[in-house]
Amino acid sequence: TRCNPPPCWIGASTMIVGRKNAGKASPFLLILISVGCFFATYNFLTMVGHSRSGDGPRKLLGSGDQGGAVAFGSGSDPSKRFHVALTATDALYSQWQSRIMYYWYKQMRVRPGSDMGGFTRILHSGKPDGLMDEIPTLVVDPLPEGADRGYIVLNRPWAFVQWLQKANIKEDYILMAEPDHIFVKPLPNLAHGEEPAAFPFFYIKPTDNEKILRKFFPEEKGPVSNIDPIGNSPVIIQKAQLEKIAPTWMNVSLKMKEDVETDKAFGWVLEMYAYAVASALHGVHHSLQKDFMIQPPWDAKSDNTFIIHYTYGCDYSLKGELTYGKIGEWRFDKRSYLRSPPPRNLSLPPPGVPESVVCTYCFAYFFQYDEMPFPSKTV
Repeated sequence: TRCNPPPCWIGASTMIVGRKNAGKASPFLLILISVGCFFATYNFLTMVGHSRSGDGPRKLLGSGDQGGAVAFGSGSDPSKRFHVALTATDALYSQWQSRIMYYWYKQMRVRPGSDMGGFTRILHSGKPDGLMDEIPTLVVDPLPEGADRGYIVLNRPWAFVQWLQKANIKEDYILMAEPDHIFVKPLPNLAHGEEPAAFPFFYIKPTDNEKILRKFFPEEKGPVSNIDPIGNSPVIIQKAQLEKIAPTWMNVSLKMKEDVETDKAFGWVLEMYAYAVASALHGVHHSLQKDFMIQPPWDAKSDNTFIIHYTYGCDYSLKGELTYGKIGEWRFDKRSYLRSPPPRNLSLPPPGVPESVVCTYCFAYFFQYDEMPFPSKTV
């Protein structure tokens, strides 16, 4: 099985094989392939829903972790369990992604090989929203008005600082995650004691930015290569370590944003650099885990990964050719749905689209409407 769950890959492989004979395929065959992909996925969804709850998928969706026991994967070592924490706002754009993310967390948490513990959505909008009863949530304050200078991600380190101070976190480890993460396999604890685990980002290049980073990472702390090429998410780290790093991460983020040269150079990934610098200032080195996550469409396969990060738009021609930078005849881009979740009439991926993109579509779209109907009161 190359994609979890299997029917998603069954549909993907059928479509990819179809690319080789696209010029010979009859319209009837293409329709048959599409219908087969849909029913394979639908049948699996129904099976998952009934296996997870005797009351069906709607019951599962609203069960939450509040007021009930948390189930764990078989054989999970309590000392290795990590708490899953993501920061979010009350915007509809953040809500529909958080719901999908939390759904897949619940699916993967109970499977063998998982070290996933509790879950918290850290809501930094300063007030409750319509998902409080559905997703375990702690409301924290945003930065003072104007402090983020239009860079909303700057609220993330401040949100973690507040959460660590206020919450009763039972696990010794924490996974910092984001709403647009989809768990596709049970996630074990990839950290090794005091060596956290992180995903290496190709665009975080400390040694290429030494002149700027020396403003925040003085020479007495060692070479700039001591700064890991990472962001704060995904990262699995000891709670005690994060309690020390988080205030520094927040302060470095604010200082970087105030510095015109740094702000211009790092742009949207400024807060990621800030976490990497803050960790290095505390002498914390991360184990770089390339299989931690994939980012379609640049990563074509999901075989060995644990998380799909659907941050990039996926644009394709009807022949399955990537048209990145240009709106495709078929597209899946989360930014197309700022005020509502993806619609029901979104078409199936065309033949030739990479397996990772098809999997993202299956996990994020089909499961919304067959397992996760959006109540009008929240979205």
